[in-house]
Amino acid sequence: MEKSYNIIKSETRGHADHGWLVANHSFSFANYYDPERVRFGALRVLNDDTIAGGEGFGKHPHDNMEIITIPLSGELKHGDSMGNSSVIKAGEIQVMSAGTGVFHSEMNNSDTQPAQILQIWIYPQVKGVLPRYDQRSIYNQDSKEIFKTVVTPRWVWESGDAAKSYPQSIWINQNAWITVGDLVKEQEEEYSIKTKDNGLYIFVIEGEIHVDMHQLYKRDAVAITGARDVKILAKEDAKILLIDVPLKW
Repeated sequence: MEKSYNIIKSETRGHADHGWLVANHSFSFANYYDPERVRFGALRVLNDDTIAGGEGFGKHPHDNMEIITIPLSGELKHGDSMGNSSVIKAGEIQVMSAGTGVFHSEMNNSDTQPAQILQIWIYPQVKGVLPRYDQRSIYNQDSKEIFKTVVTPRWVWESGDAAKSYPQSIWINQNAWITVGDLVKEQEEEYSIKTKDNGLYIFVIEGEIHVDMHQLYKRDAVAITGARDVKILAKEDAKILLIDVPLKW
């Protein structure tokens, strides 16, 4: 497959302002529909949400989806039908395998301050699994890695490799990896796509980067297929999200 780049500019995403929620959708979601942006392989949703103080998503159901939440600022209060109750803060990651079905709520833990979150949905490799929940800090104080892999496939954990190679990661039921990167100005790094059948979706949380010479600014993204390695150059200090997912499964 020839290497290709599909650039998604921030301002072309779906947008909705509900007052309590300001949402930006990288893929078709709710009232936003673009037939060219339904999914990227197994990646179905990447929502960039700002939730007003005292507001949030009340109890609602999901099934057969791997749901990953990354707070960028503020805190979320989580509750679900599995009996989990917790607060997720910026610098942490939450994973919920909806499996056979689960109800959950995600509310802003502050009555006054907004919370910014990224929410990612990935189709599972196998349907009907037992629902599960996990959360942990993204940043391991002992880690000096530029790219910190925070989500890995289940088989990586079952192989015993994850505890050593990806100590801050949580597994999901898909052959997908999610990685966060913090780069300083003029730093160049190379990312190797994990398997030959995967594509790579890079989302710029903050800053400006060049991806194989393609220029991306804050909240821009690029969907890459047909690549094994990708060069990323920070034109200013940058925080990025890399989602390495199967194009077919």
